[in-house]
Amino acid sequence: MDPCPFVRLIVESLALKLPQATKPAGSGVHPSTTPCFCKLSIKNSPSQNVLLPLCSTANDSPPDTSSSALGFHLDALSIRRFSAKPLILRLEVYTGRMGHTCGVSGGKLLGRVQVSVDLGNSVTGPKVFQNGWLKLGNHPDKPSARLHILVRTEPDPRFVFQFGGEPECSPVVFQIQGNIRQPVFSCKFSADRNSRSRSLPSDFTVHNNRGWRRTFSGEKERSGRERKGWMIMIYDLSGSPVAAASMVTPFVPSPGSDRVSRSNPGAWLILRPNGFSVSSWKPWGRLEAWRERGPVDGLGYKFELVTDNGGPSRGISIAEGTMSMKKGGEFCIDSRIMKDAGLSCVRSPVKGFVMGSTVEGEGKISKPVVQVGVQHVTCMADGALFVALSAAIDLSMDACRLFSHKLRKELCHDDRDNQ
Repeated sequence: MDPCPFVRLIVESLALKLPQATKPAGSGVHPSTTPCFCKLSIKNSPSQNVLLPLCSTANDSPPDTSSSALGFHLDALSIRRFSAKPLILRLEVYTGRMGHTCGVSGGKLLGRVQVSVDLGNSVTGPKVFQNGWLKLGNHPDKPSARLHILVRTEPDPRFVFQFGGEPECSPVVFQIQGNIRQPVFSCKFSADRNSRSRSLPSDFTVHNNRGWRRTFSGEKERSGRERKGWMIMIYDLSGSPVAAASMVTPFVPSPGSDRVSRSNPGAWLILRPNGFSVSSWKPWGRLEAWRERGPVDGLGYKFELVTDNGGPSRGISIAEGTMSMKKGGEFCIDSRIMKDAGLSCVRSPVKGFVMGSTVEGEGKISKPVVQVGVQHVTCMADGALFVALSAAIDLSMDACRLFSHKLRKELCHDDRDNQ
């Protein structure tokens, strides 16, 4: 099946020129400390804020410094909706600090501009809709600030998969294209202490040159409260295993608590077959998860790629964040998000959008939808790895439930986990 059409709307090269008469809002703020920010919004998408560097170039020359790129992802439905009439990108520029204090915005509106974006042929190739300076304000006889902006689109096709049920219920996974749902994978989840030796051959091992070698059939039991032994296998339509997510570090509560702490997270290995052998598997990625403390009760996570050549002791981090335990959210691997989180690495293979997966909140029915950029899927087995990762992050929402709460029966290997 062909991938689904997606388009990425990219806003970059943002910079601001202030007239001499303009003074920043707020005490202790000076233009040299970048007291301005821009709010970007399109219909049916959350708005985004970005700090605006001040530009000192002469005339209409490009800015000497600019902000990092922002982006909006548009799916096939949005593309069809905005093919009949242009999409309007709205930009509001403020002086002052970003954020709110006591419910009141911390900035003073300096001006607004709009850019019209025609998505009619956006899926066929990259297009530029604005590149240059725009005037803020409608007074021709008065000096006004000017905003530099580059607005463009580029095709971003993706494969879309959806679990037919909750991962712990061993569902079928469908590939989605429009109204077409085609089965492509099946899942088998197991949670008992012998799940690893039952789901895989008795001599199953994980090989890794950094010491991650385990023979699960002989693993000793640990005492105390812990959630361990969870595993989900992904099979292709012929019944061959093509990916797996295995809980290699139990999820245990921190001392004197009933929650999994950041200092002692649970962990999964995302595995793929090692060559043509079904009894030997190779780690592809490692996912850690925990329950964050603080004003927002959240699921914290960190995902890293496992390197083949040894590399750093902890792999290459390509995703890290927190999502609400109550509302859920989206697990995403994207170079822009990675850069904003301070995870940029010159050796990282992440370029643009890689993956997005929906995660429902604690206790809610979850049928994850997984989007994967086409450049990262050379065969269906590649897609299975992202499906396994999606299952792991979804199951982590359950693994990080407070130990004072009961788990559903599919997740329990004996009565002690329900205590």
